[in-house]
Amino acid sequence: MNNYMFDFDGTLADSGKTAVLATQKTFADFGLVEPSSDQIRGYMGIPIEKSFPLLGATKDLDEMFDSFRQNYQTLEADNVKLYPKIKEVLARLKENGKQIYAVSSKHSEALRRNLKLLGIVEYFDDLVGSDQVKHYKPAPDGIELLLERYELSKKETVMIGDAIYDIQMGHAAGVKTAGVFWGAFDWDAVLEQKPTFTLMKVEQLLEM
Repeated sequence: MNNYMFDFDGTLADSGKTAVLATQKTFADFGLVEPSSDQIRGYMGIPIEKSFPLLGATKDLDEMFDSFRQNYQTLEADNVKLYPKIKEVLARLKENGKQIYAVSSKHSEALRRNLKLLGIVEYFDDLVGSDQVKHYKPAPDGIELLLERYELSKKETVMIGDAIYDIQMGHAAGVKTAGVFWGAFDWDAVLEQKPTFTLMKVEQLLEM
């Protein structure tokens, strides 16, 4: 593979606790029943524009989205952690001449901020957040944007993620897919999507 497209949450960084705490605080602040950790993690991988209604939010959604992003930013410095060996593997991929991209359900501003916070933004050739696409994951828009922008070969491109939405997105775009075990909430569900590669360890990113 020459072109590596990474999901962020659960793939590059362990940010599940941040998303859970920010979501619960937001729901509580708006007088709603706080979703459980498992409920929230089950929808991680799709943007809050899709997950919040599924979790029971039916009104004041724009205000809730703003509140969530503020809560997330307050919590992220203490709770978003890079998975071990990710930085070393990204450095090796760049040394080997690979193109590296991030395709996330986060807003692109938050995605870039998180990549900077973790000290890995310099490894990425470009990034696509939820604000840059018309249709969210598992629609292929984010991948297709990068394929077109950089004239990338689908055969040499792999979408890497921990959630079913990442694998579905890759399949829809016609690229290779890689499911990662280390951040998966429901690994069996990921395997059911039949990813091209199944990665149990971070170092296996170098073997595709």
